[in-house]
Amino acid sequence: MNILVTGGGGFLGQALCRALVARGHRVTSFNRGHYPALDAIGVRQVAGDLADREAVMTAFAGGSQAAGFEAVFHNAAKAGTWGSYDSYHQANVVGTRNVLEACRAHGIGKLVYTSTPSVTHRATHPVEGGTAQTVPYGEDFQAPYATTKMIAEKAVLAANDAALATVALRPRLIWGPGDNQILPRLVERARAGRLRIVGSGDNRVDTTYIDNAAQAHLDAFDHLAPGAACAGKAYFISNGEPWPMREVLNALLRAAGAPEVRKHLPFRAAYAVGVACEALWTLLPLKSEPPMTRFLAEQLSTTHWYSMAPATRDFGYVPRVSMDEGLRRLRDSLRPDATPLRDA
Repeated sequence: MNILVTGGGGFLGQALCRALVARGHRVTSFNRGHYPALDAIGVRQVAGDLADREAVMTAFAGGSQAAGFEAVFHNAAKAGTWGSYDSYHQANVVGTRNVLEACRAHGIGKLVYTSTPSVTHRATHPVEGGTAQTVPYGEDFQAPYATTKMIAEKAVLAANDAALATVALRPRLIWGPGDNQILPRLVERARAGRLRIVGSGDNRVDTTYIDNAAQAHLDAFDHLAPGAACAGKAYFISNGEPWPMREVLNALLRAAGAPEVRKHLPFRAAYAVGVACEALWTLLPLKSEPPMTRFLAEQLSTTHWYSMAPATRDFGYVPRVSMDEGLRRLRDSLRPDATPLRDA
């Protein structure tokens, strides 16, 4: 098939592109930048901004491709814990609306959307074995990322019909070889002695190894069609192995050869630090992300794990790489003599 991936140069985007190419599909990535790693595997790249309607329309037309695109993996988004609401709105809401409009205009029949469990965030409310049917959308997010991703997910699911089948996946905390966001920050702070466990660290959380996250997207893609069980629905995605937060953090740090974190910061103190940081970063304003926000303090200290039963039932998703195996692969990829898997 002729498939378009938005944000194919990112961590999950590259994994999706590699998996699709390995299946024999013709893959095009719509990115803001240019990525040699995608050139190396034969992925065609089109530069543009999701918030630019004309750029999206032109890219989705297929250009020099012999046939138009038959499916889209909409993975691109503005992520993070800090930034203006408008910057998130433009990328995540306006960008997604442009994607949906372009799918309609060019007769593209399948859209797999990468969402986030953050769309269901509710302060310190724990989630244990939740599904999209039992866990409602969140409120009072205190973070534009979660707010705008919720708006975008609702738009994607509402667009599902006989002409365009849509599905939204919510992978929880993706990690693994090639991660150039979460792990490097953890390592940097651990080595500088600035990393803390918020609360007791006993709160159990789900995470998702990168290959499992990509697999879930392909499983959903394989089953997606008008009237399919997964069409028009959202699904939590993870390894299905909830671990205490302190064990997740320290396992990742050990794999990277960084010192483990032992010191704790009570939730109330972390929340207060988040309030102070948000005020300071707004007042100055600073370009970097603050080390703590209210949303981050809540996320780090609250139990969040989900049931994979709906994803297994509706499109056959069963994680293939366990936490232990994923950690081994991550450790091996970070050896000095390891061959780089990704160029992000």
